[in-house]
Amino acid sequence: METILYDIEIPLIFVLVDMERKGVYVNREKLLEMSKELKHQINLLEGEIFSLAGKQFNINSPKQLSEILFVDLGLPSFKKNFSTSADILEKLRGKSEIIDYIIKYREFNKLLTTYVDSLPNQINSKTNRVHTTYLQTGTATGRLSSINPNLQNIPIRTEEGKKIREGFEPQKNYSYVAFDYSQIELRLLAHFSEDENLIQAFNSNEDIHSYTASLVFNVDIKDVTADQRRKAKAVNFGILYGQSAFGLSEQLNITVKDAKNFIETYFARYKRIKPYLEECIERAQKYKVSHTLTKRQRPILEIDNKNPMIRQAAERLAINTPLQGTAADLIKIAMIKIFAETKKRDLKGFMALQIHDELVFEVLDSEVDIFKKFVKEIMENVFKLKVPLTVDIEVGKSLSEC
Repeated sequence: METILYDIEIPLIFVLVDMERKGVYVNREKLLEMSKELKHQINLLEGEIFSLAGKQFNINSPKQLSEILFVDLGLPSFKKNFSTSADILEKLRGKSEIIDYIIKYREFNKLLTTYVDSLPNQINSKTNRVHTTYLQTGTATGRLSSINPNLQNIPIRTEEGKKIREGFEPQKNYSYVAFDYSQIELRLLAHFSEDENLIQAFNSNEDIHSYTASLVFNVDIKDVTADQRRKAKAVNFGILYGQSAFGLSEQLNITVKDAKNFIETYFARYKRIKPYLEECIERAQKYKVSHTLTKRQRPILEIDNKNPMIRQAAERLAINTPLQGTAADLIKIAMIKIFAETKKRDLKGFMALQIHDELVFEVLDSEVDIFKKFVKEIMENVFKLKVPLTVDIEVGKSLSEC
């Protein structure tokens, strides 16, 4: 594993030091405004919840909340211990109006405490910027993680999450340029499994989820419906994480039998994928370790565990590690090359954030086109695979715009 140490991890230290020192500007005023707005929304939600519950209680206390839901309101409990975890609340949606309010309350509360109220306290008074710490040894797959604060986890799907991202801004006369590897783990699955249909889809630049739907539902790609694409997307990504028929049925709200048929049809259309997944598990059983393309190793010692739950979790790791770990290695190699090229060209722009498969640069407006060209070229040619690596580019005056 010396090559990983000397060619990836040690050179990467210099890139991460530079990113950590430069930091990211956060607009304190915008966050303070958002804090007021969120607190107002949380108060309104509290009022709705108390009115539907018929009394006041501590919404953040699982014990008190479970008593309201399962004793006072008599809602069905799916677990003996009256759990109020997120997945249970999802199952209860539609059974009582109170559930939607509780889910929203939790979402807003998490945004408030994790980001909106804590980020201003982490702004450095000398630089007016937030300086995260990247950990090279924080994950077992080799992915970078970020702490104090974690800048890889800012919500993206909700309106409120987008507002938090609006608070991250480049300095004057600069823009953010974000480069995102498109579906890199599925492309790696095509490369490792050597599945002809999957390779064909990527090489002909098809929308992979529509392509999968057309194969599984046996319809022309032009006739794929939004619902069929959604289901195919769930299976495409579920396969990467060794998802079971039960897991898929929960996610898509269909019967286990339908989910099982769906997965079987998927494997029948992509003939090389199932044998490849089985090879991953067999290799882990034999060597108790899983490898990435660069030969990074992850010990998988629970692969023979007598407890089926633990064993199946280990099998999922054996499937996912080569994919997620290789994606992590490739972006690290790209970061090292881009950093060297930026120095060589004496450019003012710099790498601001790494968010797993995405790199965000803070770039002088006059340098945007230069960065777009050479960063894309480096990222797409970082490793010769059986399918092309493609990068999507977004430019904006805040993280939200990217």
